[in-house]
Amino acid sequence: MRVPIPMLALAAALAFVPGPGRGAEVAGRAFSDLDGNGRHDAGEPSLPGVLVSDGERLVETDAEGRFRLPLTADAPVFVIPPAGYLPPLRRDGLPDTWRDAPTGDWAVALRPAAFAPPYALRVFGDPQVKNARDLRSFETAIVEAERRLPRARLGLSLGDIVHGNLALLPAMAAATARMGTPWLTASGNHDRDHGAGSDEASLASFRRVFGPDTFAWEAPGLAVVVLDNVIHQPGSGEPAAYVGGLRERQFRFLEAYLPRVPRDALLLLAMHIPLFDTDASPGRDSFRPDDRQRLFRLLEAHPAVLVLSSHTHVQQHRWHGGEAGWRGASLLHEYNVGAACGAFWSGLADARGVPDSRMADGTPKGFATLTVQPEGGYALRWHAVDHADDPPFALHAPRVLRRGAWPGFAVYANVWMGDAGSRVEYRVAGGEWRPMQRVERPDPALLAINAADDAADALRAYDRAPEAAPSPHLWRGTLPTDLPPGEHAIEVRVFDRWRGELRRTTRYRLEEAVP
Repeated sequence: MRVPIPMLALAAALAFVPGPGRGAEVAGRAFSDLDGNGRHDAGEPSLPGVLVSDGERLVETDAEGRFRLPLTADAPVFVIPPAGYLPPLRRDGLPDTWRDAPTGDWAVALRPAAFAPPYALRVFGDPQVKNARDLRSFETAIVEAERRLPRARLGLSLGDIVHGNLALLPAMAAATARMGTPWLTASGNHDRDHGAGSDEASLASFRRVFGPDTFAWEAPGLAVVVLDNVIHQPGSGEPAAYVGGLRERQFRFLEAYLPRVPRDALLLLAMHIPLFDTDASPGRDSFRPDDRQRLFRLLEAHPAVLVLSSHTHVQQHRWHGGEAGWRGASLLHEYNVGAACGAFWSGLADARGVPDSRMADGTPKGFATLTVQPEGGYALRWHAVDHADDPPFALHAPRVLRRGAWPGFAVYANVWMGDAGSRVEYRVAGGEWRPMQRVERPDPALLAINAADDAADALRAYDRAPEAAPSPHLWRGTLPTDLPPGEHAIEVRVFDRWRGELRRTTRYRLEEAVP
């Protein structure tokens, strides 16, 4: 059981020292930084129970606030901020909780942050900028949209911060820092040094900017574990080959840390590669099955677990159960978060120069908000950044039909946060509410964009929109043609599991036609 930490500002002073007769060690002392100057002044008490790790070993400060940890090459050392405290920011705007090569003194001052659930945590999947144009789009569309929302307490980016252009990593850190929120960053397959000769060396550039690739963070009612789950595979015949999975040292960290997570806290795992096998990997495992099962065994004892992943550029929810080898008391929810870049910053640009870039399933580019609730609860929503009213779903229907025609044409609702268990209903011209049918088809609005791109004699955009793929969250309802001529309202309501009933309306017109 964790030793309670007084509600005081906290600082950990770390020093790189060679242990006598042993290898190099990181030694330090945790204390309350009462005046916020970063130094251990007289009268500032030492603090026990502060956790420090290198992503494998986990140590806890003793009664005098001291700890020692062996130093390992290529393993940044980090402090896990206790719930209710926030660290200072580095000059680049990132939380100052780590050092990749501790030398001399390192003071990590944590100030008390008096907040409690409910509170917001912002989630970005795949910003994936590849050049200065994409960086401007990210700043204009994503960063500015997030800044217009009520302040979040914490932020997460789920990998593929860049699209192979590692020189942009510092600029992305600076752009994210503009939001003024402590931001945690996972690595993705496009954030690796692809020419690295080993898995251990593949994140050298990422670590220079973002620090540890495996670490934890605590907030009231929440414990976050960020995991690099991209296994670099040099020598496989493909220069950028990888597979999803976890390393032995990460399992050792999880085995040490997870038992310390309070039972009434939400345990949040943040990673890039989904735990389920993706459609992009037919005939092979995109995540190593043995690693998935081993991770499941570690998580099953926790009453409230949520997994956040990205990578697919499709928005979807997966509920792991017995068929996946999960044996927990309830299904394990994995939210595969849509991409901030949408479809790789493609499609027609708006007046700001920002591409439409909706994803192949029709979901608009954007980001998610996770609301942390008491007793391990949570709520989720998607923000469609290109829409001023931030709608929860999109409607597509024909504008006009012939009165008396065969009623085979339909209204479609693309419910971005929906899944197979969602309830979606519609009514026409104020009639009775009827259920819509969930269909796995391409989004019709994106199909229309694809057709326009095909018919164009010249490029309509720097990169054309993605080819529409079957959406996991599309519903269909047929439109009657036996109503009187004229316009008729189509109302659609969605019963969102977190936000309740949500509605949108569109219209179509019936016209008489002479043979």
